[in-house]
Amino acid sequence: ALHTIGFFEHINLIYGTISEFCTSSSCPDMVGPGPRQYTWVDEKGKKSRVNAPQYVDYVMTFVQKTVNDETLFPTKHGNEFPPNFDVVIKKIHRLIFQVLAHIYHSHFREVVLLGLHAHLNSLFAHVIEFNLCYQTIEEKETEVLQDLIHAMKLMPCVNNNCSEDEEEEDLDNLGAGGPGQLDNAEDGRTPSPEPGDNNPETEIGRASCRERV
Repeated sequence: ALHTIGFFEHINLIYGTISEFCTSSSCPDMVGPGPRQYTWVDEKGKKSRVNAPQYVDYVMTFVQKTVNDETLFPTKHGNEFPPNFDVVIKKIHRLIFQVLAHIYHSHFREVVLLGLHAHLNSLFAHVIEFNLCYQTIEEKETEVLQDLIHAMKLMPCVNNNCSEDEEEEDLDNLGAGGPGQLDNAEDGRTPSPEPGDNNPETEIGRASCRERV
């Protein structure tokens, strides 16, 4: 619950910095890398295709309403989390990840110009590391940014067998094609992370996750 609220607040802040560039004319559809088209599904299960700013507004309104619901996110002593809390968390994480995907796909140039790309990459790494521990987001959702995940070396190694040559090749190929074209920020594409972009909190979270496993 604590991490979910933190992710929501940080992603909301990041989007807020580029919201003036995300308009109904510049972003007529809510898309991520691929491109991946996102369709809003309301409480009655009705699907609707809306522009990106409207979609993000729906996401943020839903999440804010949910985390403020005492029956879902209890804060008072003696109140317990509901039995379906994991379902609620997974929906929230899926929606806020889609906002991240849209920012990377459509607004990374603005993020770089504002000097916020290191913070965005750090936040993305934290979300992915948390997901690796608790499986809050399905792989079919995260696959749109798989290139970035591999470039940031966030995927666990099998039997500690990580080839440096393969890692360097992943970084070299990043942006050459595929869903996560993340090179050359000057062209508006997301860059591979810089050495200074590593977040101590991510490293701590990774170590804690290994300890729990």
